Amino acid sequence: MPTLQRAAEDGAPLIAGVDEAGRGPLAGPVVAAAVMLPDGVERIAALAGLADSKKLTAKRRDALAAAIRRHCRVAVAIVEPAEIDRRNILHASLAAMSRAVRALPAAPGRALIDGDHLPPDLPCPGEAVIGGDGIEPAISAASIIAKTVRDALMVQADARFPGYGFAGHKGYPSAAHKAALESLGPCPLHRLSYAPVQAALAKNGFARRLMNPA
Repeated sequence: MPTLQRAAEDGAPLIAGVDEAGRGPLAGPVVAAAVMLPDGVERIAALAGLADSKKLTAKRRDALAAAIRRHCRVAVAIVEPAEIDRRNILHASLAAMSRAVRALPAAPGRALIDGDHLPPDLPCPGEAVIGGDGIEPAISAASIIAKTVRDALMVQADARFPGYGFAGHKGYPSAAHKAALESLGPCPLHRLSYAPVQAALAKNGFARRLMNPA
């Protein structure tokens, strides 16, 4: 039985599920979300079918994200590429998770974190849950919010930085993205600490373009 259900039966404090989206891309931010499900969530039809966001269609994710925002307490934190480069992606992701929990409108009694690392400065006790986005409803909800927010940001980025195809691959290292990076060089959304971006940056003239975008 998921931890959230056990906690509810035991009368434990309200739990926040926490997840992130965007560790693997070459460009764009990492986005973390924290979600506190309401009591009786199983009776809310609009929240039926919470699952790992990667296993849902875009249409289903969007519908669930809207329902989550209507029925749950939600907070989002965004860490931009410059901080990712400064901290590294693991520490940037953990920082985003902690900030999301701190931004919730009510303080949770516990936080369930997807993965095998706990942020070092959570404002409440936490538990790392490997594969949590597939087994813990609150983490599933957080994964849906994080991914839909990040996807929307990358669609906006496509208009700001045309030619890279951000609306399609969302910054992940697809063949099309790598080809655009090779041809155009990095833009201000690229993570300069990532090897493919460093290789493109090293090409003649691309460093000057990045420092002085048109």
